[in-house]
Amino acid sequence: MVSSTTMLTNMPAFDDAVRATRDGNATLGVGVHINLVQGRPLARVRTLVDARTGSFYALPALVARALAGRIDPDEVGAECEAQIAALRAAGVDITHVDSHMHTHAIPALWHPISSAAVRAGIHAMRWPAESFRNTPFQPSRLATNVLVSLSWASIRRTASPLRYPDHFMGISLQGGRDVERNLLRAFDNLAPGTTELMMHPGHSDAELASMDNYTWQRENELQALTSPAVRDRLARGDIELVDFGSLR
Repeated sequence: MVSSTTMLTNMPAFDDAVRATRDGNATLGVGVHINLVQGRPLARVRTLVDARTGSFYALPALVARALAGRIDPDEVGAECEAQIAALRAAGVDITHVDSHMHTHAIPALWHPISSAAVRAGIHAMRWPAESFRNTPFQPSRLATNVLVSLSWASIRRTASPLRYPDHFMGISLQGGRDVERNLLRAFDNLAPGTTELMMHPGHSDAELASMDNYTWQRENELQALTSPAVRDRLARGDIELVDFGSLR
């Protein structure tokens, strides 16, 4: 049901995630989930780290520092290169790049992140701007969707050799309780071309809750993705599941 995923290389359970890609999941496309907002860095990046904790600044502080010109783009590039190298050192063939909390959509960060991907020979990246056409209305996610879309609109004016899916969907699906119904609706309204459907299926536990407030929502998404109705819908044959490697 899931054809593509990305990994955070500097967070707990990374080794377990790598093992999972080898445990009967040979067809799963795996990208690097660049993380500049949680945990500790893999490189020396003074402008990205709170000196009091040694950890990355949280997203609001990162955005504020980026807007104020207080982020060193060379350090962003160095951290991206370190995270890419860590995933490759684990034996993973990287299909694409995206980022934790869509930080690669921040104009000041997009260039060093995308440049690091290009230097590493990675060919594809997430395009996180979601169309408002045929998407479920989620008031709690509307502001996120608007901000990411506006930021990405300014970035897309810059030439890049990276390739993107034609469409993106997922922010509007987050946090809802009617995940299965909204997922089926999304399938029925897919535009021609390739669409990345972003979801966060998983199991909630105390360790996850200590790091992330997206907990029971993951259980709902897992239940929806494995439901008979969703499986039957995809079995009709009008939708092909692919990964980012197909964009090369």
